[in-house]
Amino acid sequence: MGKRITVTVIKADVGGFVGHTSVHPELLEKAKGALSGCPLLIDYHVTYVGDDINLIMTHELGRNNGEIHKLAWDTFVACTEVAKKLKLYGAGQDLLSDAFSGNIKGLGPGVAEMEVEERESEPIVIFMADKTEPGAWNLPLYKIFADPFNTIGLVIDPKMHSGFVFEVRDLIENKKIMFNAPEDIYDMLVFIGAPGRYAIKRIFHRETGQIAAVSSVQRLNLIAGRYIGKDDPVCIVRCQSGYPAVGEVLEPFATPHLVSGWMRGSHSGPLMPVGLKDAHPCRFDGPPRVVALGFQLANGKLVGPRDLFDDPAFDRAREMSNQIADYLRRLGPFEPHRLHLDEMEYTTMPMVMQKLKDRFIDLRLAKAQKAKEKGGA
Repeated sequence: MGKRITVTVIKADVGGFVGHTSVHPELLEKAKGALSGCPLLIDYHVTYVGDDINLIMTHELGRNNGEIHKLAWDTFVACTEVAKKLKLYGAGQDLLSDAFSGNIKGLGPGVAEMEVEERESEPIVIFMADKTEPGAWNLPLYKIFADPFNTIGLVIDPKMHSGFVFEVRDLIENKKIMFNAPEDIYDMLVFIGAPGRYAIKRIFHRETGQIAAVSSVQRLNLIAGRYIGKDDPVCIVRCQSGYPAVGEVLEPFATPHLVSGWMRGSHSGPLMPVGLKDAHPCRFDGPPRVVALGFQLANGKLVGPRDLFDDPAFDRAREMSNQIADYLRRLGPFEPHRLHLDEMEYTTMPMVMQKLKDRFIDLRLAKAQKAKEKGGA
């Protein structure tokens, strides 16, 4: 029996350099120093995408461990102090509380964790996105774990042929529902096709019951009650030997799909797969980016990373993303480039509506009043 290892990925935007485009090197060094030598951890890796710091940690303390979460919180607080010193943009913006309260969930940072019993070989891919929301993972996770046109292992690998179980969260009403693939696919698509409200949280192997993938589903605007930045989600996926191969896990990103976010969190745009060297969205604060880092777990050690999208095979996806971005930008403030109204309620839209409320005329009342005046005459 292999060692049980918890992989914890926690991300936060605690200050952008410059604007919302990147993370200053001093913040990354501060984060590394905060995690270095910590007796709670087996290993760690600090990275970034866009203006988000991502802490990748391994340990034996299980999911939702208060000590691990406090370590991440304290790290982000320390980075915030550096951000304030450098006058970085939005210093501490994802930290929605003045104090840690036992668990980092609900305090702003995004969290994805899985506890696994290490196999003889345990490859994982960690996806990190910027300028988008948790539902951005819905389409690729569906294709990875339920679409045989993407993942041939669902057809020809006996260990995968029985399918996977999807845990879907209702982000508005805080509910969850489980779907079995393949027989529940049509029902599931009704929900995950609306990624602004429903997001895939976890996926399990049907035969073994073991975790296959997990994502962060925190919605910052629902926590804070206002727009303070997009959620910039993270996702962990296990690969090979009964799970999708690494190439099957990456394949959905070869065709960029539209996600919500981009400029001011209020626009649709293509999710562009990039290597770390290009993980600093600038055009209209975008387009949204996704990075994929591959690791081998070895007794909890993070062997890697491999920068998996730093590959010319994804050049066409990047070119396609730019073409889609060109087209959408021509639409300016009009839908479908700008998000629909129910996604705009955390922006200036309510203030504009309040300011203009007395200038709206109820046509039914106006018609009734006109008829009354005509009758009186």
